[in-house]
Amino acid sequence: MKRILLGILLLLFPFLFLTACGNSTGLKDGYYTAQAAQFSHGWKEYVTIMVKGGSIVSVEYNAENPSGFIKSWDNAYMQTMLHSSGTYPNEYTRYYAGQLLEDQNADGIDALSGASSSYGSFQKLAAAVLEQARQGDSDIVTVDTSH
Repeated sequence: MKRILLGILLLLFPFLFLTACGNSTGLKDGYYTAQAAQFSHGWKEYVTIMVKGGSIVSVEYNAENPSGFIKSWDNAYMQTMLHSSGTYPNEYTRYYAGQLLEDQNADGIDALSGASSSYGSFQKLAAAVLEQARQGDSDIVTVDTSH
């Protein structure tokens, strides 16, 4: 009888262990978006993440104008910002998104020189989108990103 119980426990142990470990991030699978409540200098920033298996597997950080044109695609804006700030949207949006993907949270992400205003917006948007993912709420959340 003891051997049978021991055998059953040994068979169930891996399942009990996996259940106990669970999803340590608390993120629910799905797509989540947080966007700025207002346009700033003609652009509305947003962060979209995809969570799979409890981990962030994709991050998009960008901004769009009222017609839906993406800021990172605006070559004229890129040239102007590069010469005045030393960075440009396609660089800093990828940097911040990459840091969120790598760290799996928004804490500890450093501001990129020349994009500190966008850094503040990104921090607020990332915190909001992560909260949406913890709740499993796929509605787009609107965030006041004014500084």
